[in-house]
Order: sequence, then structure tokens, then C-alpha cells
Amino acid sequence: MELLQNIHHQLYNLFGDALYYGLALLAVVAIMAQWKLYEKAGQPGIAAIVPVWNFIVFLKIVGRPASHLWLFFIPVFGQLYMLPKVWIEIAQSFGKTTMMDYVLVILFNGIYILNLGLSYDTRYMGPVHGKPMAPPPARPLKPRPSLA
Repeated sequence: MELLQNIHHQLYNLFGDALYYGLALLAVVAIMAQWKLYEKAGQPGIAAIVPVWNFIVFLKIVGRPASHLWLFFIPVFGQLYMLPKVWIEIAQSFGKTTMMDYVLVILFNGIYILNLGLSYDTRYMGPVHGKPMAPPPARPLKPRPSLA
């Protein structure tokens, strides 16, 4: 605990009150991003403000049951496995399925969620948890000859 206090004092001495203004700005942007994402997925936007309800709605968007909320409280499993997995499922729920999308949603989560919520091109495709991946075609597809 003393380590965290020392870090706080050093940051406060460096930035002053601007540290808190910056954190407040980040919080407002994060709430706005979640609000727009929830509305795009057909859920109530007000859920972005209510602490436990926002996570349940987040899980509902990807198709997970609310009981999976408890998996996030397992110390290492919850933060290093479940959280990135749900972020990737959010990207898949909005039709983003490339490896670049997965890397971006993990590295720049808040900005990526804001982009999903505000983008006019992105549509909610539905929940993806528990659905099998599309099977590859049984035969290779060949181009058809043109009639012209």
C-alpha cells in the first residue's frame, strides 16, 4: 500500500491537479463509449453508469450468461484470460473478425470500444458466445466463367 501512495505522491507532484482532471476526462469518455455501444446493440445506454448492471449487459451483448460475472473475480484467470476473451467476443459481435481487430481491442480497449459505438459502418451482428465457427467450404471455390 505504501508503494501505491509513493507512486501517487510522485505523480501528483509532477502533474498536480491536472492528474485528476485527466482521469475524469478518461472516465467520461469511457462512459460515453460504453453508452453508445450498448445503444447500438439494442440495450439500455443508462446501464453504462450502473456498476454491476453494466457488466451484465456487456456479457449479454456477447451472449454469455450473467453467471459468468463471477469468473472475472478469479485472480489470474479473470484478468488475463476472461477479460481479453470477452473483449474479442465484443469485436466479433460487431463483425470485426481479423487478427488486427483482436490486437487493437486488447491494446486500445477504450478507444476501440468508442470507435465501435460511434462508427456508422459497424453493425451489431448478434451474440457470438457458444456459436460454432463457420465451417470451411467443402470444396475449393473456383471462379465461374463470365458470359460476356
